[in-house]
Amino acid sequence: MSDFDRRQFLGLGAAAAAGLTTGCEPSREGALVPDLIVVNANVLTQDDSQPKAEAFAIHNERFVAVGSSSDVKNLAGPNSTVLDFAGMTVVPGFIDAHSHPSGAGLNELRNVNTNLGSIARIQTALRERAVSTPPGEWLVGFMYDDTKQEEGRPLSRTDLDQVSTDHPIMVGHRGGHTGVYNSKAFELAGVTAQTRDPFGGHFYRENGELTGKVAERARAVFNVPSGSTPEERARGVAAISQKMNAAGLTSVHQAGTSRSDFIAYQDARASGDLSLRMNLMARGLTFPSLMRSGLRTGMGDEWLRIGPVKFSADGSASERTMAMSTPYAGRPDDFGILTMTQDEIHDAVEEAHRAGWQVAIHANGDITIDMVLNAYERMARQYPRTDARHRLEHCSLVNPELLRRIAEGGYIPAPFYTYAHYHGEKWIEYGEEKMNWMFAHKSFMDYGIMVAPASDHSPGPYEPLMALQSMVTRKDFSGRVWGPSQRITLDQAMKICTMHGAYASHEERVKGSITAGKLGDFVVLSESPYDVEPDGIKEIQVERTVVGGKTVYEA
Repeated sequence: MSDFDRRQFLGLGAAAAAGLTTGCEPSREGALVPDLIVVNANVLTQDDSQPKAEAFAIHNERFVAVGSSSDVKNLAGPNSTVLDFAGMTVVPGFIDAHSHPSGAGLNELRNVNTNLGSIARIQTALRERAVSTPPGEWLVGFMYDDTKQEEGRPLSRTDLDQVSTDHPIMVGHRGGHTGVYNSKAFELAGVTAQTRDPFGGHFYRENGELTGKVAERARAVFNVPSGSTPEERARGVAAISQKMNAAGLTSVHQAGTSRSDFIAYQDARASGDLSLRMNLMARGLTFPSLMRSGLRTGMGDEWLRIGPVKFSADGSASERTMAMSTPYAGRPDDFGILTMTQDEIHDAVEEAHRAGWQVAIHANGDITIDMVLNAYERMARQYPRTDARHRLEHCSLVNPELLRRIAEGGYIPAPFYTYAHYHGEKWIEYGEEKMNWMFAHKSFMDYGIMVAPASDHSPGPYEPLMALQSMVTRKDFSGRVWGPSQRITLDQAMKICTMHGAYASHEERVKGSITAGKLGDFVVLSESPYDVEPDGIKEIQVERTVVGGKTVYEA
């Protein structure tokens, strides 16, 4: 075998530790015979000890060799599949460390997609659904975005009243924290313009009248049906898995997993329809029953794994409701919305931390991040744990003091990775100064913080190639740069979307790079991100996505 000792080349020390020799077809020399071999590729491994290669081999769903085409091809046996990629670029499977795929998939099956770009088209889509919906039953829309309508204004209660006064209607913002309701919905909920806002919620009003927009905890007064069958939920998981695979995703962290979600993922796996490796963050309401059963973070296998318990402590970045120490531009009395008190955060973190769980808390604004860090630091003092890796979901607006505390505590921020590009028209409500400290990938890297990749889909697009472009350029669709000081290199962006994603779930030893012994997840690209202009990275095509050596998407 050229200049390599066969045992060293195969990395069998790592392979044996991972149990890779079980069931292996031996060659005459007793070595592993790969199931799949890839040759003549531009392999960007994300392994610092071997950043580039030409070829690799997979056996029993894991990489067993990485090196030159001639050396790896020499390992082929009679039953090995050999793929010649003719110079195409191969990268590790991309990881999205904060997303909501089960809800997105179910919405596509049950509700009205209102990502239509105009109020008039939204009204038409809802009217069409109303024709087949009995009076009194809800019409539910999803994926609405208030800043992306041709009319140049947001959807309102009166717009929805023009669709129907016989059906209660709710159109949810893609950000997940606000919705627009019609008069019938308010009537059924008993809400008027005089109704007081609850803690952590808000009924929006103009000129003494309800606009229809409702935020955060105030939405709880509406009895919007959420029931679905197990079959529908499993189908939804299968559908969104295929879409995410087509974008190059192989692993996803589901934020806020309900009991029904846990079942849906197991059902999809049992039927052979799950093609994403899932790290499942339990909802706060689901957590107690899991904890009482003795389960904790890390339980599961390489396909379905229990992740952190996830809580939510403030509003939304894209819906401009996150809680900040300074007001929104043009709204001097609006500092955003907190949805948990400091005492509630302390209690939630203490219970989960002491039970051995990783904790993840949605904290967008600087005020909220400070409150969450207070709770994490309190537990580190009172009940120290080794390598807990508690997380700050979104962690949108930071400052040097917060960065210092995050670094010292070893906490993991998961800021939005496509937002700077996709939601550019919203950032004017934060202003230039804040945007230099928002989605602060550069600052996190500078402080040595293992910042995780996060789309938060549906609120943000999940496409990793768009994420690379967004983090590198910080340009929106119009070409405006938001927070230029937070631009990072492509090398850094690639590392975030692979190795950092694995680190966020304590899985850096089994995924995140093309390395012997790790899971055989990879993506084939039509071009190298290094060979195109940064503004064109998102146009690169995903040619193939492979999970555990099995092709789950091919263009």
